[in-house]
Amino acid sequence: MNKFAPLIYFVIIVLAFRPITPSTVRNIEAAGTGIVVNIGAIIDNCSRIGKEERVAMEMAMEDFYANNNQRFVLQIKHSKRDPMQAALAARDLIDMQDVQAILGPHTWEDTSLVAEVSSEKQIPIVSFAEATPNWATELWPSLVQASHDELKQMEAIAAIVKSFEWHQATVIYQDRDSSSNEILPRLSLALRQVGAEISQLVPLPPFGSSSLVKALEKLRQDQYRVFIVHLSLPLALQLFDKAKEMKMMEKDYVWITTDPITSLVHSFNASTISTMQGVIGVKSYFPESESTQFHGFRRRFLKRFSSEYPEEENNEPGVFAAQAYDAATAVALAVTQRKHNGKPLLENILQSDFHGLSGKIQFTDQKLPPQQMFQIINVIGKSYIELGYWSDGLGFRRTVGGNDTIGSSMKHFGPVFWPGGPLYTPKGWTVSTSSKPLKIGVPTGSTFKQYVNAEKDPSGNNFSFSGVAIDLFEETLMELPYHLPYDFFPFDGTYDAIVQKIYSREFDAVVGDVAIVSRRYQYAEFTHPYSEAGLMMIVPVRFKICNKAWLFMKPFTQAMWALIVVINVYNGFVVWLIERNHCPELRGSLPNQIGTLIWLSFTTLFSLHGEKLHSNLSRMTMVVWLFVALIITQTYTANLASMLTVQQLEPAVADVDALLQSNAVVGFCKGSFVSMYLNEVLRFPRNRIQEFSSPEEYAKALKSKAIAAAFLEVPFAKIFLGQYCKDFVSVGPTYKVGGFGFAFPRGSPLLPSVNEAMLKVTESGKLRLLENNMLATQKCLDAETDGSTPSLSPSSFWILFIFSGGTSTISLGVYIFHIYKSRFKQETVWKLMLAVINHCLTPNMQRFSRRDSDINPETPTNYANGPNLQVLV
Repeated sequence: MNKFAPLIYFVIIVLAFRPITPSTVRNIEAAGTGIVVNIGAIIDNCSRIGKEERVAMEMAMEDFYANNNQRFVLQIKHSKRDPMQAALAARDLIDMQDVQAILGPHTWEDTSLVAEVSSEKQIPIVSFAEATPNWATELWPSLVQASHDELKQMEAIAAIVKSFEWHQATVIYQDRDSSSNEILPRLSLALRQVGAEISQLVPLPPFGSSSLVKALEKLRQDQYRVFIVHLSLPLALQLFDKAKEMKMMEKDYVWITTDPITSLVHSFNASTISTMQGVIGVKSYFPESESTQFHGFRRRFLKRFSSEYPEEENNEPGVFAAQAYDAATAVALAVTQRKHNGKPLLENILQSDFHGLSGKIQFTDQKLPPQQMFQIINVIGKSYIELGYWSDGLGFRRTVGGNDTIGSSMKHFGPVFWPGGPLYTPKGWTVSTSSKPLKIGVPTGSTFKQYVNAEKDPSGNNFSFSGVAIDLFEETLMELPYHLPYDFFPFDGTYDAIVQKIYSREFDAVVGDVAIVSRRYQYAEFTHPYSEAGLMMIVPVRFKICNKAWLFMKPFTQAMWALIVVINVYNGFVVWLIERNHCPELRGSLPNQIGTLIWLSFTTLFSLHGEKLHSNLSRMTMVVWLFVALIITQTYTANLASMLTVQQLEPAVADVDALLQSNAVVGFCKGSFVSMYLNEVLRFPRNRIQEFSSPEEYAKALKSKAIAAAFLEVPFAKIFLGQYCKDFVSVGPTYKVGGFGFAFPRGSPLLPSVNEAMLKVTESGKLRLLENNMLATQKCLDAETDGSTPSLSPSSFWILFIFSGGTSTISLGVYIFHIYKSRFKQETVWKLMLAVINHCLTPNMQRFSRRDSDINPETPTNYANGPNLQVLV
């Protein structure tokens, strides 16, 4: 708004001195009485849009007169593509023609000046401008936007970019075009939401072919090949004509046009279409094929347009004609309704509610609702084909109103004709056509030269580069489907600094042992990690001192000791129970029997004479018990002896907490991110963190106790322990950090291909071979051995315990069975004797006789055993 203020004030001053001649007829009061009502219109009659709008508005007025018997005169003025002319035309329409409303203009530059001129008399301005700022209706209350807001098309374009997995796009827009102020931020946001970015913004002046050629030449030398074009139609036609001349409409190029261009493709002649082969376009959808109303309009429009503009080769009406017809109809309805409701004309316009040619006409906040659906077309042959549709919230679909929603990808539309006619989908980028190879930065300060080593030749002029990272990068490039020239450049600095060089465009990539950490993503993106990720703590080892009071318990685990106690007590109980009737010393008071039971359970392990046992059951139990006890005691003796005699090593520091509590100094690789991790995550003070530049320095500092521990990334820790396997060991957890990767610019089109090629190298085993070759001379067989003797658990003896416990259980069961059988016989004899005594003492003194009914048929007749019967088995 600010940049048009001087122009607006100048126009107002100029027009203030023009004579104002009131019209002899007040049209509004005379509406419906046969008096003509003047409606103004400002168009660019030199453009196709202006021509379609003029014919459509005239047809709308004629149709309204035919249906409502109200005559309107459309006073049309031409802006001549000049905002000043548009403002002068508005003043003339208001003051000289006494119009009640003004239709148009089509551009925001024209609309802002016309709205300022009409604000004095509050004449409604029904604008066709695409992007009307939100503040405009507050500044000019009489301004109404009669075109749909098409900012949603930026999301449709972003969805197309996502469908074909393009990550960078170049936006070509018209300089000094106010709509770009709304379009570009919306497009940038939409692309970021789908993982893409605007690689370059290319403004083009409205005139000047030399600037156009220079811009295209620069784009041709660039590596990005996806172009989004948002220009006025005349400038867009010049662009495609020059692009074809410069062979930029051939394979590997992608051109996407926005609605201002695509909605007019139907009007292009064969020559223009030939320069746009393969272009994908997004245009506003309106129900042209589904509407019977539009069919009648189209038939009459073709006839009238061809007669008025015979120079035009194609006469089909587009969305701009439909919008102009609907806007004119809305104004005509509002004028007629005022006669009935007496409301101001602007209020009646804003209350419009009908289905027009372009869709639903209903204003909210003085605007039509945003366009929600767009048509995707593909220029091919002599015209174009309709690929499908995109709508907000539903994504892509082949038809309108059906249930054939495709979703987030337009690949399912079928094959697309691309510029140059390739059978494949363009990658969206290519290797730069400039002769300069990629500048690859290589760090020279690597602590472990096995990964990357930059050495000067004897002359001191050139560098040679070697190491696992360099070899892997070269193997990866061999897997790419194209040749990628490059040059290595040494860099002496921190790893953060070399990554920042990518952001400043001093390097095109960085190859080396560069750790993937989050804070570096603001400057570059990384490949997948090619090394194991993590951070390890390396400490010296020392001999363990075996002075623990409970060392004698160490040969067996706690579970093993508990099981030994249980099985001994159980076996002792079984022997005691079986032998107690034969040995007087096993009887007595309850405390005496408990003590005897415990004594028997454990002394039997060391001495028990078999001849003292009277029962075969107890002998069987004892034999198995002694066999198990013999194995257990011998195993215990051997394991304890091993623990007392074998030298054992242990870490000098147990964990990070011990380092923090002891105020120890720790080390890290010079220039790496580990320093910040130790300070911010592990909470080491900076004055207790020391950097080192070689493995030898690490070893010397650890042995001399200058540092208590070294924190190395996993690949470096493996190399260090391979060299010093007997003196140092890794302890504690492996802290999760990023591994090593190659760095590229953010959004680099090379990154997906490099990642894919690196995966091929990894899957083929070449990366593993490189690592094995690096570690072959440093392999240490005893690197993982600490000489410790493990405690034995019940899992080593479970068969013996089952054997012993099972034997004792069988003996106990047999013994209980015989006891039960003996007692059952005794109870039967006593019952028979009592029956005889009772019979003899009866008064009748009946003769004793034995009957079968007096004796239980199941009672045995063996009475040999008396009350003191003992069972001997």
